[in-house]
Amino acid sequence: MYNYTAIDLIFIRRYYKVMIGFLIKKTFYDLWDNLFKIVVLNLGFFACSAIPIFLPRLGALFIESVVLEITLTVFGVFCCTVYLSAAAHTIKPISDYGTFTFKEFIQSFKNVWPAGLVMGFVVILLFLVVTVIIPFYLSMDPPVAGLALAAVIFWTAVFTVLSFQFLFTVAARLSPNLVKAVKKCLLIAFDNTALSFFLIINNIIAIVISVFFAFMFPGPVGALLYLDEALRLRLLKYDWLEANPGENRRKIPWDALLIDERERTGTRTFKNFIFPWKD
Repeated sequence: MYNYTAIDLIFIRRYYKVMIGFLIKKTFYDLWDNLFKIVVLNLGFFACSAIPIFLPRLGALFIESVVLEITLTVFGVFCCTVYLSAAAHTIKPISDYGTFTFKEFIQSFKNVWPAGLVMGFVVILLFLVVTVIIPFYLSMDPPVAGLALAAVIFWTAVFTVLSFQFLFTVAARLSPNLVKAVKKCLLIAFDNTALSFFLIINNIIAIVISVFFAFMFPGPVGALLYLDEALRLRLLKYDWLEANPGENRRKIPWDALLIDERERTGTRTFKNFIFPWKD
């Protein structure tokens, strides 16, 4: 196990103050600058989410079939994940200080649906793990063996969540090849476990905050943008390590790496947020 020295802890604190602080700031700026488009994309997602919620019940009014209900629910889940995959691909230019058009969003579906289907399978599998598989092992006799198996499956599921939260972003930013994208997701989560936990906790908080804005802001699309911003900034670390082989991976000079990013992002007053044309 790695033993942290006082200097290591200083770098860790500096990392959270500099890199994480800038990540939150830049994401908020980009969300605010693209507020209308983010809201529209969130509206589209919730239109898709109506499919797994209401379509199975509608089908049951005409045909009483458990198989039909499950099929319609699975179809709805895939609709949602494919939609989010397209959204992640479309909002990528925002992180790069650009913007996008809704025409580009429509066109992106033909390229991103495989990643959406994979995520759909992962979501369904995780649902089965939580609702069926883990309870089954917890009910086993003797309980010790069942508890041990349930614990292994639980932590495997946790690592799966930490890894696959990056799937849409990695597929959009790094590699459309699904095999390569999944490998990169696993490597990113394994090499940046603390950051992966931090991102998923922050996005959970963001979704909770979204309740007060009817899930329109920041919403699920805002969470995707946050992940893309985080990955984009995290890649600066790997670029620096590639250019500086042999350097300590735990002592990344984020102050130097973020100089250009800070200049491009700038700072804003409250008046500038509300009345940008007056500054």
